[in-house]
Amino acid sequence: MTELPASLWNRAQEALRAAKHVLPVSADAAASRAYYAAFYAVSAHFALEGKKFTKHGAVVAAVHRDLVQTGLWPVELGQLFSDLAVARKAGDYGEDTHVSNEEAQRCIRSAKEILRAVAKLRPQEFTGLDEA
Repeated sequence: MTELPASLWNRAQEALRAAKHVLPVSADAAASRAYYAAFYAVSAHFALEGKKFTKHGAVVAAVHRDLVQTGLWPVELGQLFSDLAVARKAGDYGEDTHVSNEEAQRCIRSAKEILRAVAKLRPQEFTGLDEA
């Protein structure tokens, strides 16, 4: 595996660990880190295909276009990714809106499910998930 996908995969696992760690302190931060775990994981997958995105919306669109619509992922998994993107915006930018502790816990579970799905697509390249 080339350097970029490996780096992104490591970041995904690190972000998932950080989300779990920060949850008792900040649900907003935990939701944001959970989103980034999923974001880095799918970005690692796409990097192996030679695709690189500079905007979050482009990654969300690619998840639905290249993973869900092609049948590699179920619709529900694409929806989890979209939900994580919404929670990240609330956690990072919401002035009056905050992520609840329960929602942050769901975000962490969703992120872990997405990392597992990415690892399943490329089991030779993406390992070490049980450590996250």
